[in-house]
Amino acid sequence: MKAIFVSFNQAYYEMILSLMDRNNIRGFTFWEQVQGRGSKTGEPHYGSHAWPTLNSAIITMVDEKQVDHFLDLLNKLDKQTEALGLRAFVWNIEKSI
Repeated sequence: MKAIFVSFNQAYYEMILSLMDRNNIRGFTFWEQVQGRGSKTGEPHYGSHAWPTLNSAIITMVDEKQVDHFLDLLNKLDKQTEALGLRAFVWNIEKSI
């Protein structure tokens, strides 16, 4: 199993859920409002007067064979509107109950 953590501009939420549904990725945990800024490019997302946008985040556990395809789909989505911001990270899951 692998964990995929996706941090994204809130505008992507419905699109990411649709990608997950179409690729049989069912279980996830969602954080509606997260703040942050990219490590190299992009504007901060702080939900403040100066930086009003916010991010959201999803973490999902998937079978290893689903990872590359899902990351490719997320990358394509990010490339369509790079200014919004979308990042995904993958971790190994050692155990689960």
